Amino acid sequence: MNFSIITASFPIDAETFEEIKTLCDEAGNVDRVSYSSLLNLHECRELYSKGFFVLAYDDGLDKLVGVASASDIMGLNTYEWSMVVSPMYRQIGIGTAIFKVLHEGLYDRGAEGELALAHENSTYGRTFLERFGFRYSFSEATFEAKASVIDLEDHISIRQYTEDDQNALIQIFGDAFGDFRDESIDLIEYNTATEGSVVWVAEMDEEVVGTMTTTKEGEVQKITALAVHPDMQGKGIGTALLNWSKHFSLRNGERFVMLDVELENERALSVYEKAGFQKCMQVDYFVYSSKRD
Repeated sequence: MNFSIITASFPIDAETFEEIKTLCDEAGNVDRVSYSSLLNLHECRELYSKGFFVLAYDDGLDKLVGVASASDIMGLNTYEWSMVVSPMYRQIGIGTAIFKVLHEGLYDRGAEGELALAHENSTYGRTFLERFGFRYSFSEATFEAKASVIDLEDHISIRQYTEDDQNALIQIFGDAFGDFRDESIDLIEYNTATEGSVVWVAEMDEEVVGTMTTTKEGEVQKITALAVHPDMQGKGIGTALLNWSKHFSLRNGERFVMLDVELENERALSVYEKAGFQKCMQVDYFVYSSKRD
């Protein structure tokens, strides 16, 4: 068998997108993994997205049999990447070949950091990454809830962000997450400039006390940057924001709301579960370590 490996920068064309989606679906049905989510496939056709694919083809069949996706999620030149190889083509070196081309691409783009992603049930993925000097760092779980009509709290109002809210959000991100002012400004600017995203603020007694960002991804609204001022936690503000996301999603024509959370964040997990969100996927993150165990 002869194979060709090429790279394709975001955004990709419709034909390549369908090839990748077909491979993700076929491998996902075998492995019971949502590879489309793992590879951030929804972003690859957006004009604002930054990243690239490494594509491996069986030349004889003119068929895509392996793919890696590297995405600069926040535009900070730090890439998250993951890979999938067709079950019929594993253990013959395709993954290793894709990995080498992927890292050539990261080097050419001057990447300042990388995180490798693997599904929690992927024993092969973990073994593969450890063989190349990566070590486990942390895990994130994806939680989802159905879009639905929710009775909203009378004493908490939720509206879209305006520039007048910037200092309040900087304060919230700093106190809740420890973010520096410049980091908070970059996050706000990124979320307000991203197509399909809406930044929301929660007010109580005419004071901004919380925020979140929703981003349309097909039939899903994805929640990011959910934060409540520490002094106001425990007052139902986080739950109100989550309920609003379900209400907004239904009104906007989406079926589900999804969000990611680190598994060590027990307080956040409790809030999400209380608001009716359930775990649907877990992703393990790996960082490169020059020292191998």
